[in-house]
Amino acid sequence: MRILQLCNKPPYPPIDGGSKAMHNLTRGLLAAGHEVKVLCISTPKQPFDPEALPKDHAARTRMEGIFVDTSVNVVDAFADLLTADNYNISRFFSPDMDIRLIRLLSDEQFDIIQLESLFMTPYIPTIRRYSKAPIVLRSHNLEHVIQERIATGERNFIKRPYRRFLAKQLHDYEMAVLDRLDGVAAISPADAQHFMDHGTATPIASIPFGVDPQEYPIDPQNRKGQPVFFHLGSMDWLPNEEGIRWLLDKVWPNVMRKRPDAKLNLAGNKMPTDLLKGEYPGVTVQGRVKNALSWMRARQVMVVPLFSAGGMRVKIIEGMALGKVIISTPIGAEGIDHSDGTNILLANTANGFVDHIISLLDDQQRITNMGRAARELVQEKYSDEYIVTDLIAFYNRLRKA
Repeated sequence: MRILQLCNKPPYPPIDGGSKAMHNLTRGLLAAGHEVKVLCISTPKQPFDPEALPKDHAARTRMEGIFVDTSVNVVDAFADLLTADNYNISRFFSPDMDIRLIRLLSDEQFDIIQLESLFMTPYIPTIRRYSKAPIVLRSHNLEHVIQERIATGERNFIKRPYRRFLAKQLHDYEMAVLDRLDGVAAISPADAQHFMDHGTATPIASIPFGVDPQEYPIDPQNRKGQPVFFHLGSMDWLPNEEGIRWLLDKVWPNVMRKRPDAKLNLAGNKMPTDLLKGEYPGVTVQGRVKNALSWMRARQVMVVPLFSAGGMRVKIIEGMALGKVIISTPIGAEGIDHSDGTNILLANTANGFVDHIISLLDDQQRITNMGRAARELVQEKYSDEYIVTDLIAFYNRLRKA
């Protein structure tokens, strides 16, 4: 099968959840014998660097990037507000990208055109004019749900109405675009159900994020000694910053009162300056790490305090693949076929997080047992091989329809 993968940012290097989700699927499709052409948006925040691509991957994907200035522009945002356009979406449209897409579709034929995220949907009209291939949205998140949750938690009474407006605007767009697609590959069963509840006739499948378990070796020696709790994530993503500030303010001080020897490590790209310079007992804060997997392997328990996310958390799947115990909120664990108390620990309150942390400090054998169960879950349900098989079966159904 020949697949055109249109990405809202470079999938390589895979430095965050979105790029990893795209890259892993590309790699899985190639390994299964399919052809994949990757065309991505190169952004100021994440520029495309062809020199960083491994030669074999570059040759097989023919990956190329078109620069689009997706930076937030206050004037454009206000203009879209007045015209009811959705600025969150429209800033990803570029004439340069559109022209390159026209030339590509005029020269080549594809069996499936896969849009990575809602932000690539502005190119649907161009695709329809120049290709007969089914268009599938690979939905990484329900974007309007994220905005709704952020709006609910917004404390600034001036910003709150605007965030609610953006959420409503995104909801209307996200639901309307369903009928312009030939299929949706939602990243979680919950997201798939949300789309189906809208009443659309567009076929929908649940295709989660996957990994190659062999890339996540477990170090048995790392389970010895007192566990270190950690969080790793891009801090320019608001739900991550929101959760970490809550953790430092509401949870960790209570842990320190009960266990002054406890240790928490925080790291991530764009770490806020006040957190880097802050002094928190038992806490080490740093910015971006050179090797995320090595950094995670050296620690034992991942904490993921998310309250306004959606979709599926890539870092949780990676942590489970490494045999780590995960402490998260129910929202953080959405989309993962988990079993609370067996392969993950869930809590909605600060006291719940504190209790889980203390319980693991007091029972380190539980860390070993839960880590093993988490690893088994990934091997059984989140391996690239199984996920690609399900995706291709879905694509074949769309082509026959």
